[in-house]
Amino acid sequence: MMTTNWRGYRIGAWVGLLVLLVLIGAAVLQGEWNNAIALAGFGVAAVVFILTDDRLPTLFDFLFVIAALLNAGGWVWRLFYQPGPYDEITHAFTTFAVTLALGFLVYRSMLSVFRQHPWLYVLTVASFGIAIGAVWEIVEWTAGFIFNTEVIGDVNDTVTDLIMDSLGAGLAALLSLWALRERISRRQANEQNREWNVR
Repeated sequence: MMTTNWRGYRIGAWVGLLVLLVLIGAAVLQGEWNNAIALAGFGVAAVVFILTDDRLPTLFDFLFVIAALLNAGGWVWRLFYQPGPYDEITHAFTTFAVTLALGFLVYRSMLSVFRQHPWLYVLTVASFGIAIGAVWEIVEWTAGFIFNTEVIGDVNDTVTDLIMDSLGAGLAALLSLWALRERISRRQANEQNREWNVR
């Protein structure tokens, strides 16, 4: 049976973090300090997610590290500026991974409410992810002014990014629902085992 808490995901996340460290070093050697700082931010967030292993499914940690590596590739090798859908794929996947991790942590305390209303959970997590994507677009726009560089393109680029962010948030909400149901089932099984042991 597939599970969101397979130990291999955690190992993959740590290996991905080692690769990310190498890419941070590459950005430093290129003199791209802003990129190195952004990648280090992803790395610190990934370590925090990995260390919250009792609160977050290991699959979410792994996917967050993959998102960090996609962004690293875009910045270190300038893949964001090459022809093709790399930027759009990275937008969707990053919003997907961030929404999974943060949405699960933020709404974890309300699991009993969402147990009875799964579609409310999906809508809440998806809306949370779409909001993250919108805030990210504002951050990109602001960074363009602060660092006097072209971070975002025209309005079409921004709208496309928001569409991809929304797609990633929607997929994250559905996967998060699966993880929620898996966690509830596991919790109920543990409670039943305890009852049998007491008898």
